[in-house]
Amino acid sequence: MSVPSQNRSPFVRKDFPWWLAVAAAIAVVLGMAILVSDIYGQVFSTVSQGIWITVWVSLLAFLLASGLGLLLALMSLSEHIVLRQTARFYVEIVRGIPLLVLLFYIAFVGAPAVVALWNFLTHPLQSTGLFEPLQVRDFSLLWRAIIALTLAYAAFLAEIFRAGIQAVDAGQIEAAKSLGLKRFQRFRLIVMPQALRTILPPYGNDFISMVKDSSLVSVLGVVDVTQMGKVYASGSFRFFETYSVVAYVYLILTISLSLGLRWLEARLNDRT
Repeated sequence: MSVPSQNRSPFVRKDFPWWLAVAAAIAVVLGMAILVSDIYGQVFSTVSQGIWITVWVSLLAFLLASGLGLLLALMSLSEHIVLRQTARFYVEIVRGIPLLVLLFYIAFVGAPAVVALWNFLTHPLQSTGLFEPLQVRDFSLLWRAIIALTLAYAAFLAEIFRAGIQAVDAGQIEAAKSLGLKRFQRFRLIVMPQALRTILPPYGNDFISMVKDSSLVSVLGVVDVTQMGKVYASGSFRFFETYSVVAYVYLILTISLSLGLRWLEARLNDRT
């Protein structure tokens, strides 16, 4: 017997996206201001020079963090206690450090330590002239920022991957074993396709958070959207116009990503 529509759960209703309509209206108004106003146009012209750096840092750091996070998740599910405890140690320690603190630590402590270690290991070759001594300034601030974001988000993504993998029915894994599938085949054909539906929403949310947190790299002088806005505002004292445009750019990026992820999630649910 079918359930009357009035008795269905309100959580399954699809409301008209009024929030998107309001956001689109605000975006149109600010977009018109950028086109018409010389001040807003100049601010946008300056800020937009950092969009590529913001996108590049976010994409690269998130891809690297995804790889490291998946490795940590598999380690945490390993049968070997050393691997499990190592992964748990990393996740708990890194998640407990504020991202800005980790960014400074990697940039001004980790990078010099890596340079010193490299020079120590290659000292015999440097004395023969095969290698030049590496200087701290040779380690670009852009890569220091990417490494810091990678290490930070890998800890969060590891927990997402772990939860998604553990959500797969153990009976299906046992059935795959009985069919003679090897461990990698079970992971690729059975576990990961099913875990993906569980992983996708929080995974997408972390990607959007990465785009926003990439603004922190401006404290290192990386010329992203936020840094270009800071430079323009400090020289022109147009703080309202500048940071309105900066917020506008980030909102365009994050809302576009959010809508794309919702569409992808709906497609996966329809296939299911």
